[in-house]
Amino acid sequence: MTNALLAIIYLAFISLGLPDGLLGAAWPAMHVSLGAAVSTAGIISVVICLGTIVSSLLTDRLVRRLGTGGLTAVSIALTAVALFGFSSAAAFWQLALWAIPYGLGAGGVDAALNAYVATHYAARHMNWLHCSWGIGAAAGPMVMSWQMTSEAGWPGGYRLVGILQVVLVVVLIVSLPLWGDRTRSVAQNKQQGERRPSAPSRRGLVSRPGVRQAMAGFLCYCALESSCGLWSSTLLVLGHGIPAQTAALLASLFYAGITVGRFISGVLTLRLDGRQLLRLGETVIGIGVVMLLLAPNEALLGMGLALLGLGCAPIYPQMIQLTPERFGDDGAQPLMGLQMASAYVGSMTIPPLVGLVVERVSPLLLPLVVAGLLALMTACLTSCDRSVEKARKKTDLSS
Repeated sequence: MTNALLAIIYLAFISLGLPDGLLGAAWPAMHVSLGAAVSTAGIISVVICLGTIVSSLLTDRLVRRLGTGGLTAVSIALTAVALFGFSSAAAFWQLALWAIPYGLGAGGVDAALNAYVATHYAARHMNWLHCSWGIGAAAGPMVMSWQMTSEAGWPGGYRLVGILQVVLVVVLIVSLPLWGDRTRSVAQNKQQGERRPSAPSRRGLVSRPGVRQAMAGFLCYCALESSCGLWSSTLLVLGHGIPAQTAALLASLFYAGITVGRFISGVLTLRLDGRQLLRLGETVIGIGVVMLLLAPNEALLGMGLALLGLGCAPIYPQMIQLTPERFGDDGAQPLMGLQMASAYVGSMTIPPLVGLVVERVSPLLLPLVVAGLLALMTACLTSCDRSVEKARKKTDLSS
């Protein structure tokens, strides 16, 4: 039963990744048919991010009411509704409207499942969970490309992915008893008579040692990943004179590195702990940055982007997996919502600022910006661990 539930969770994360690449893949055709400017895709992205922030902050309360399985089913149903709305949109304002349930659904799935897996499963599953997201994120543009070559066009791509989401909702509804069985089995392993503590307040959580630094680390990481994903092609085209088609292929190596790296990271968890994997990832990102700064040709530039992806691979899953260890099981679910919200703030705010640097100064500065975000993230996570360790030693001495 546990394996069946884990397979469903993996499918849910594939479904979370599926829609993520649709807008970028379809937008060259969408903006023409909708009469919208090319730059207005950024507005849709901001609306989606705002929705994910709101739902992430509400996740703890919703999980207590609906359970993780129930909230996941409702969230994916919202995403499916939004995708069907996108497919029927005839004007830009309609896209912006349907982006609201899209963001609300994505944030609910992300925060709820991350907290559930971090609390109930071994670290390798967290890495493979996010590897599943990478599979979905890579498959979405392929689905859209296939539909755009047919009579269905870009609306067909959104409809097809929406249908896949509906199928998963049905699977989740049928599987709801499995989520309850898993929760009961974990509870039975605890000591008899142990009472579950009341959920801590959000203010109390933020005041815990290391929490603010952890939230800042999430913001920096997602800012780094989103900036690399958004501006790598621009770096190659405008900074190195590489043809756009070749640049798109080379830029895809960044996401390929993340997907492959997360599978490898799941294996490495058998030998390395979470903090060691974080340090390994940070080191590989640093090597990738140096390669991008010094690379004399296309092959080495592509290798640099692949190394950036490989380095990014373990960081986000391990930061999530370390949440219960750092702050306790009682704070894992509400803290996950706060951390996810911080992550989405980073994804929403920093890449446009990086774009100003790329556009108005030089695209060749992108690796230096990435290096700065990497240094800040490393400092935040190191400070987090030191604060947590200091608080634990103080508690041990007082007891």
